[in-house]
Amino acid sequence: MRIALWCAVAALILVPIIAIVVLAATGGGWTALGDPDVLGAAGNSLVSAAVSAVLAVVIGSALAVLLERTDLPGRRALRLLALSPMLMPPFVGAIAWLSLLGPSAAVNTFWTQRFGAPLWNLYGGDGVIFLLTLHSYPIAMMIVTAALRRIPADLEQAARIAGSSAPRALWEVTTPLLRPAMLSSFTLIAVSNLADFGIPSIIGLPERYVTLSTLVYRYLQSGTVDDPLAVVSAIGFVLLVIALLGVVVDLLRTRTRVELDAQAGAPARLPLGRARVPVGALTAIAVLAVTVLPLITLAIQSLLPAPGVPLTLETVTLASFERALSASGTLTGIGNSLMLATLAAIICGVLGLGIGTFVTRTRARSNPALLGLSLLPQAIPGLVIAVAWLVIAPKIGLSNTPWLILCAYLTSFLALVVQSVHAPLSATPTTAEEAARISGATRLRALWDISCRMAVPAAISGAVLVGLTAVRELTLSVLLLSPGSQTLGVVIFNLQQAGAYNASSALSLIVALVGLAGLGLTARTPR
Repeated sequence: MRIALWCAVAALILVPIIAIVVLAATGGGWTALGDPDVLGAAGNSLVSAAVSAVLAVVIGSALAVLLERTDLPGRRALRLLALSPMLMPPFVGAIAWLSLLGPSAAVNTFWTQRFGAPLWNLYGGDGVIFLLTLHSYPIAMMIVTAALRRIPADLEQAARIAGSSAPRALWEVTTPLLRPAMLSSFTLIAVSNLADFGIPSIIGLPERYVTLSTLVYRYLQSGTVDDPLAVVSAIGFVLLVIALLGVVVDLLRTRTRVELDAQAGAPARLPLGRARVPVGALTAIAVLAVTVLPLITLAIQSLLPAPGVPLTLETVTLASFERALSASGTLTGIGNSLMLATLAAIICGVLGLGIGTFVTRTRARSNPALLGLSLLPQAIPGLVIAVAWLVIAPKIGLSNTPWLILCAYLTSFLALVVQSVHAPLSATPTTAEEAARISGATRLRALWDISCRMAVPAAISGAVLVGLTAVRELTLSVLLLSPGSQTLGVVIFNLQQAGAYNASSALSLIVALVGLAGLGLTARTPR
């Protein structure tokens, strides 16, 4: 069984990485890296990824401190709302914000009529950074919140006893202890945003703001270079090296971190005093503006027959939903997405259950390597994974088939189930397995009857998360697109690119609401 798990992980993760490294080393794509288009796209990618990661860490950390360590009113509701952008696909969020701040949106139309110029045109590099930040700050908020809950309250209390004020104790004692978590969240967000495709393609391309992901898409679709696979492999190799350097830096940091004893009691919350109501109101307005308002405008856009039409009882129509659902390829895309997402969820669920159980409940020198390799794709941009499978596809007969997208899904999302299984099992004592062994069960029987059964709910929860993530995924699907294998994300993207903005908004609204509901149910599933 261990050999079988190693073969599966090697086929899904190790082979694609080796393939892209080999083609990058032997192909002639390195000369294209000096092209002005590539250098410009690389600069845009690095700037947008770094700036959005910094802003996301600042916003996420500030919200984590406000919601965890102050007496801000309505903390629980604000926490749930603040995390909701993470549950919406980035390209759907881009379409939602375009319905609010696009050139012909109601806000800019009103502002132009009043002041002669739009308030802010979302298209361009600043819009890309803005939306990458909005969809990334929940990650930083979650990581910093987890770190805050591990910091003992005694440290702040000691500072208060020594004469420090509550704000000063929070700033000089607690905030420095959050730096490792902030650095980890910056690394994770920057690597993720480095190769995002949906937001730069929808928001950046109309203003000719090209990133590496959109440039690779152009190379693969238009054939503007002689050997596109060699060129994109070289680009993918550079991104892979950058991502792995980030992982190495994060690992070196975790080896030297200081572990603190868990706090015995809840920390005393920082009283905001007279500023409590104003700060609470401003926080609520900001959170509602970036979470609920885009969904409302997306719904309004979906109910209108065309962009720019005013919303009245006479203009409200469901024609956009009918047009979106009856558009060419929509039903095929929905069917392909459901099929691929279901298969990815089942396969990742089984493999993740086996890997998570083996690395936590058996003893072998290869366990850390198996766990590390299965979690590695979390640190690899989706662009690199897509390019790697493009390189492999002709050699294994998967070119121009939907199964190529399935393989990329398995590579990208296996870590979700492994983490879901590994976390609860590693925190559970092995006394039940030892009791089974004492009662006469074999090692394999105890592993199956006790450990696997305990981990099944977590594996199911992780598999559902894989399915919900895969059904709305865009970066992998659009780069691996072939005739007849379009997915739901690609259908929405094509509608947006074709100018059917109301139809794409209608389909995006359906995806957003179904995704939010499904992920909400997943969060309530016991693990």
